[in-house]
Amino acid sequence: MIEYSAEKIRNLGLFGHASSGKTSLCEALLLAMKQNTRLGSVAEGTSLLDYDEDEISRKISINLSLGYGDWKDTLVTLVDTPGYADFFGNVVSGVRAIDNGIIVVDASSGVEVGTEMVWRRLDEAKLPRAVFVNKLTKERTSFDATAEDLRRAFGTRVTPLFLPIGKEAGLKGVVDLLNDKAYGYENGVRKEIPVPADMADAISQWKEKLVEAAAEVDETLMEKFIEGGKIAPEEMRAAVRKGITAGVVYPLVGGDALAQVGVDLLLDLAVDVLPGPLDMPGLGATRPGTTDVLEVKPEENGPVCAFIFKTVSEAHVGDMNLVRVFRGKLEAGAVVMNTHTEREEKVNQMYVVKGKERVEVNKLTTGMIGALVKLKETHTGHTLCDKRQPASLPPIVFPRPSISVAIVPHTKGDEERVSTGLARLREEDPTFSYEFNSEIGQQLINGMGELHLDVLVARLKRRFDVTVDLVKPRIPYRETISKKGEAQGRHKKQTGGRGQFGDCWLRLEPVPRGKGFEFVSEIKGGSIPTKFIPPIEKGIVETMTKGVLAGYHMMDIRAVVFDGSYHDVDSSDIAFKLAGQLAFRNCAEKAGLILLEPIMNVEVTVPDQYTGDVMGDLNSRRGRIMGMEVQGNLQVIKAQAPQAEMYKYSNSLRSMTQGRGFFTMEFSHYEETPREVAQKVIDEAKREKEAAQK
Repeated sequence: MIEYSAEKIRNLGLFGHASSGKTSLCEALLLAMKQNTRLGSVAEGTSLLDYDEDEISRKISINLSLGYGDWKDTLVTLVDTPGYADFFGNVVSGVRAIDNGIIVVDASSGVEVGTEMVWRRLDEAKLPRAVFVNKLTKERTSFDATAEDLRRAFGTRVTPLFLPIGKEAGLKGVVDLLNDKAYGYENGVRKEIPVPADMADAISQWKEKLVEAAAEVDETLMEKFIEGGKIAPEEMRAAVRKGITAGVVYPLVGGDALAQVGVDLLLDLAVDVLPGPLDMPGLGATRPGTTDVLEVKPEENGPVCAFIFKTVSEAHVGDMNLVRVFRGKLEAGAVVMNTHTEREEKVNQMYVVKGKERVEVNKLTTGMIGALVKLKETHTGHTLCDKRQPASLPPIVFPRPSISVAIVPHTKGDEERVSTGLARLREEDPTFSYEFNSEIGQQLINGMGELHLDVLVARLKRRFDVTVDLVKPRIPYRETISKKGEAQGRHKKQTGGRGQFGDCWLRLEPVPRGKGFEFVSEIKGGSIPTKFIPPIEKGIVETMTKGVLAGYHMMDIRAVVFDGSYHDVDSSDIAFKLAGQLAFRNCAEKAGLILLEPIMNVEVTVPDQYTGDVMGDLNSRRGRIMGMEVQGNLQVIKAQAPQAEMYKYSNSLRSMTQGRGFFTMEFSHYEETPREVAQKVIDEAKREKEAAQK
């Protein structure tokens, strides 16, 4: 592979809602750069980038994938990301590797939830972006309508640079506003044609809007336009490039990936107008072990600084770390510092990556994206740098898992293999986590949605040859009391020789929700010696852990020991611990035992037309709507709902909204369970206890 200067590198991330055609556009771009001999197809399983078994069988992108090629003597690297919200962690990783985002929009759907999500993510990263309106050959599509939809959602800085010639099946070509040219396409091959006369008004209107947007960074351009002067294409390109880099112009282009219309013009745009690595501002960093703030500027001859944005586990290679070099160059054989572990790593083999194909290189220079293998302790979010000038780039903040499912190995004794497999999967997917929850006695896996967890379980089987069943997780209910109560606990046992004697009086009181457990001694006059007070507390705590009503942990109780008696010979720690347990049980039964259930904060983002259905469904799940917010073209419904009612909610939401809804969920608080629901839980707990005793 030839060596490219940073000036001749472009890194493009493709983002968008599921099924907008991101991978198909990547395939078309790779074909245009002669990286493939035919157009790869997601539907037919021949895609270069969707090569994973799960991706081929499900016909969707699941993983972040890389591709690259040469266009006009420039290295163009593509970072293709999934559209399903279940795999949004890959989007978060991809954003950290690129200089420009290409947001792909399905012309038949317009702005969708995924469009809004990635736009916000690119906004937070302050990255330049362009929008590619795809699938313009489909029936009932309109570039103008989609453009207006985008401008309503994201502002008038979204400005067309290319206008389609014809529409739907009659899409014939593209007008290039930057260069005052038109191109026709036949079998994916473009040729210059006259600018259609009937498009003069549209061209004039959009060009005026383009000049208005670019004029924010180039006032002379506006003056020239107002005075009726001719603006040369090179002047327009320079102003638009400056505007894109400054974030005041978001170029809008249209075409069709499968028909290969406008695809090569997107590559022209990337090379001629979109910023490269040297145009990007320096990155904020810290000196390892300190709070000193540093700036990592894109300097080709500076000390190396590179960032691991994704770790992939491969069967025959082990961990492969995808890396972006932000400063200097990484060379094979070099020893660098991992500022996360503060340990040295030797750089061995390195590659540039195209789908599952890898080409070995001996160096990765400023701006390049590649892969490193055989690193000992390096994973996602780690920085590799020159040990003489260490700098630590900020780690990636991934979204937290929103659902949990319990897993049970098919074969007894497979627990260790399951644990090993889960640990490896966690290394390459930080949006996934796992834990053994001792409270409910289940192994839980946590992810972004049912589809996410289904894929992980399939990988567990394929890679580690271990099969598990997914089962509904038990709900971690809690028990508490609703009023004051007093009772005695008296433990007396005489079996010959020294006996056991402990006697205490206990008062229980409810405390505000979330306050936990409080133990107080009001013993006066020595009715119980001080040394026996801690055993009483220990007995109470053990009983609270096991529960009284249905076997669930108890919470938010104040226990006061206020009287009792003892025996000089027979009293002991164990006797008073048992007395404390008896007193607590007797007292709890008088203090209005109630069952509490976990309540979750739920945020559902949906297009406006689905709002009524989603709110109705949440109400049917005993949810409470807490409010709504408008977010561009979307509605964000904020609600609280019991955890017990939210199992497999992502499947229901996908069905209700035709895959256009997205939700997040996190624990909020505990509150009293309705009586009829609580009785079912209590009865079920009794049945399980009786079955266990048989």
